[in-house]
Amino acid sequence: MKTLRITGVPEHFNYPFRLLFEQQPFLKRGITIDWKEESRGSGQMNLDLRNGDTDVAILLTESFLKDFEAGNPSKMIGFHVTSPLIWGIHVGQTSGVSSLSELEEKKVLISRMGSGSHLMAMVLAKRENWDTSSLTFELVGNMEGAEKAMDAGSKGIFLWEKYTTAPMVEKGKMKRIGEIPSPWPCFVMVASAAALTEFGEVIFDLRNEIYRLSHVLSPSENLADLLAIEYQLNPEDVKQWLKQTIWCTEPVISKSVLENSIQIMKDLKILSGDLDLGRFLDLSHLRVED
Repeated sequence: MKTLRITGVPEHFNYPFRLLFEQQPFLKRGITIDWKEESRGSGQMNLDLRNGDTDVAILLTESFLKDFEAGNPSKMIGFHVTSPLIWGIHVGQTSGVSSLSELEEKKVLISRMGSGSHLMAMVLAKRENWDTSSLTFELVGNMEGAEKAMDAGSKGIFLWEKYTTAPMVEKGKMKRIGEIPSPWPCFVMVASAAALTEFGEVIFDLRNEIYRLSHVLSPSENLADLLAIEYQLNPEDVKQWLKQTIWCTEPVISKSVLENSIQIMKDLKILSGDLDLGRFLDLSHLRVED
């Protein structure tokens, strides 16, 4: 029996992968699915792909493309979520800051360099007309690390998906002073080069099974209540999140959307140059439109 390892953040976006792990659809083919939840985010998962510590990872689009440009040999096998990610902007519970205009220094708490929390700070800086050279960064690992840094007196802001941090905001552990959507589809499915060689078509059968599960889940009447229980979230928050979220349900890539995303990342200095779609996409198993 072989094990196919999948890694993603422990957030409601990835519920289809929890279901896949429970159902184990490839046992008759001699393959067990292992699902690992990584709280340190896309920067860590890119490293896991490079080091052979996972086979498939669910990554933020911007983080994968930046890491691919930096030498990650993995391939994008499809989108997982095609809607933007809504990032909350947070400060410590005792901070006197209530808006971005009140910030005296542009310090950002991030999980690691190259993570979404790092790269979205560049998007925020452009929106707010900040000089990006004025940004400083403090590595905190994950959401819990950000809370500890804030409790220790850090004046940095922390960007993280707003519904994931909602329980901490509601409990008064941090304050949300704004939000910013990603200017691109938020999550992609990425397979390591080694996994594509070892597992072949199984990788794409797995992806298509996720698309099937996402398609079945999307119209479910009790999905909000189910996700609220599974991820310990407020059901009303989950209902709002579902209105804003589009899980991908077929292996289709919009060329214009990807090219526009790459151009925005170049403008933001996240990417240093153009990326040819054929280099980071597995085009043999994707349909590219427009």
